[in-house]
Amino acid sequence: MITNVENQYFIYNSNGITSEAINIHFMAGHSNNNYIIHRAYVAQTAKSRQGTSSTKTRSEVRGGGKKPWKQKGTGRARAGSNRSPLWRGGGIIFGPNNRKYTKKINKKERVLAINACLANKRSKIIVTHNSITNLSKPSTQFVLQILKKCGISYHKVLIITKTPNTNLYLSIRNIPNIKIILASNINLCSILLAEVILIDKDAIPIITKDSND
Repeated sequence: MITNVENQYFIYNSNGITSEAINIHFMAGHSNNNYIIHRAYVAQTAKSRQGTSSTKTRSEVRGGGKKPWKQKGTGRARAGSNRSPLWRGGGIIFGPNNRKYTKKINKKERVLAINACLANKRSKIIVTHNSITNLSKPSTQFVLQILKKCGISYHKVLIITKTPNTNLYLSIRNIPNIKIILASNINLCSILLAEVILIDKDAIPIITKDSND
């Protein structure tokens, strides 16, 4: 059974002052949140596997058409091909082949997993508006000052914005453990790895859109 989790957040400006509040609704299940989150996590990580490792069997290895020596009379062990798996340079027994590791997961399950994960981390969410998303030029020092004013002292920070922001990206790219992502590209692994989530106010409708459908 699915329920909505509602939380109220104060909105921080560029001076670290809260001027207004906003309610955010997250969709979550009653008891199977961990199961849904695990399914979505496995599906996402499996999709990132390359799956191109491949070996050749004795029928695919070049050569080996001629019997190395006659069957009897040489004192050697019997051999029918120099591409036998027992020989150096021969085929591989039960070796890996190209395969797809992709696991199917329904869109509703993925949306529920993301919302359930956000609901679990609702105490780690900070909402801002026109603070770091409207930079006129790249400034790492300015971004660090805003994060400090918002009380962010964690090591792993995830910033969610509505639209691409080149100045913000250039400002944080040399700050370790800070990642920026678009609300339309939000994914479960980024949320799980984050210790604090900084969301721009304009990105909230995109994050909660699927929850309200």
